[in-house]
Amino acid sequence: MNVCFIIRWLIASALLPACVSAQQPARDTLSLVRALSYPYPTNLVASARSTRIAWVFNQQGRRNIWTADAPDYRASQLTHYTADDGQELTELSVTADGNAISYVRGGDHDANWPEAIPPNPQSATVQPKVAIWAVATHGGDPRMLAEGDDAVVAPRGDRVVFTRAGQLWVVPIDGSSPAKQLFYARGTSGSATWSPDGSRLTFVSDRGDHSLVGVYADDSTPVRWMAPSTSHDGSPQWSPDGKSIAFVRTRGDGGAPEPMLKLVPNPWSIWKADAAFGSAHVVWTSPATLRGSYPETDGEANLHWAAGDRLIFLADLDGWPHLYSIATSGGTPLLLTPGSFMTEFVAISPDRRTLVYAANSGADSNDVDRRHIFRVPVDRAELQSLTPGPGVEWSPTFTGDGQSIAFIAAGTATPPLPAIMPAAGGTPHSLGSELIAEFPSAQFVTPRKVVFKSADGTMVHGQLFERAGGSPPKSGIVFVHGGPARQMLLGW
Repeated sequence: MNVCFIIRWLIASALLPACVSAQQPARDTLSLVRALSYPYPTNLVASARSTRIAWVFNQQGRRNIWTADAPDYRASQLTHYTADDGQELTELSVTADGNAISYVRGGDHDANWPEAIPPNPQSATVQPKVAIWAVATHGGDPRMLAEGDDAVVAPRGDRVVFTRAGQLWVVPIDGSSPAKQLFYARGTSGSATWSPDGSRLTFVSDRGDHSLVGVYADDSTPVRWMAPSTSHDGSPQWSPDGKSIAFVRTRGDGGAPEPMLKLVPNPWSIWKADAAFGSAHVVWTSPATLRGSYPETDGEANLHWAAGDRLIFLADLDGWPHLYSIATSGGTPLLLTPGSFMTEFVAISPDRRTLVYAANSGADSNDVDRRHIFRVPVDRAELQSLTPGPGVEWSPTFTGDGQSIAFIAAGTATPPLPAIMPAAGGTPHSLGSELIAEFPSAQFVTPRKVVFKSADGTMVHGQLFERAGGSPPKSGIVFVHGGPARQMLLGW
């Protein structure tokens, strides 16, 4: 549980009505333990072709994988880890047929400064491992496949590629044979992405002051580098036919030192390469301005290869993180999400014709301090709001059939849960709501938006938690924290 929420709870509880009497039912009482006992969902993912989705629930430190499938999307628990041992479950990947899920157990992926040694909060005498695991969605115990990280299941669902000691390895998802190193490359290899047919891999080779995008085919074929240079290349994306690769390029390290007290532009560009030969051309280059700098919003460039031979990317060109669409041959980018709001948590539909994302936008003036789910075609700025209202929603993803959108949703006093709704719009259905049936939501106040001007004229957004009644002046607690990425919202 992060410190922000604990302090937020303290603020809310200090402003709640007076303590509940002993005669009231226990479910109506409020304590720090009850306030922090709800399950928190993360790592929501969907199968590429089936309707199965999966996510992680953290219940009082016990992390487990849950899943749901069409037509009823009833949440069910797949793994049954019982200890609060600090071992994360990350990198979930559902096979195309929805019959298995690979994942990573262990590590410290969410830390500001990830440690090379896995965390050991219980001071266990056996060092915890970061390892690749798999579990069948129809039941059975998880099986450890190999030590490693960054697991990605193949399109055919038979293999999992992962990283170990800076190299790429592969292992059968059924554990029928030991893991083996795919190939050797200098530097550190990562960001593996399977080609659409699963016959090749693109990856990023980090050489320290520069990085390269490469393609691996088989043991008898040398690695093919995509327009190698001394720049930092990354975010490789396959074309639907597997013949081309789009990637992002930023400048390499070196040159004259940059001033520490001055903001310096970090320009970037998008390239399209021939996957077989490595030749490439520039599709788009950002302006060499601060607003043209490489984005740092969730997903960074959010590069996607869309239908109609178009590329989707995110940029801050007008001062807001927005989605743009451009032909792979180049030209002027089309702004898909115009407006005074930020776009994040971007996903593309299986047919590559529609984008879904979260944004602090909507008809309500308070939506600037919320997140809602929107969809937009990849070739025109026709935004559709999917989740209007007082809640907060994020991390949307399409199901493999393209008919539904899964996301995480929370209310002003209701903890977050996975939810699913028709892709065209409709009423969301919460998954796992039975887990918060006893949560004391009624004891929490609804925050109000407050906007005030700082000494330098900047408009600052805050949230006020205030109990009803009482005469002024009222006592309170002020909580100030950094931003803008760690924003407080009018919801969970």
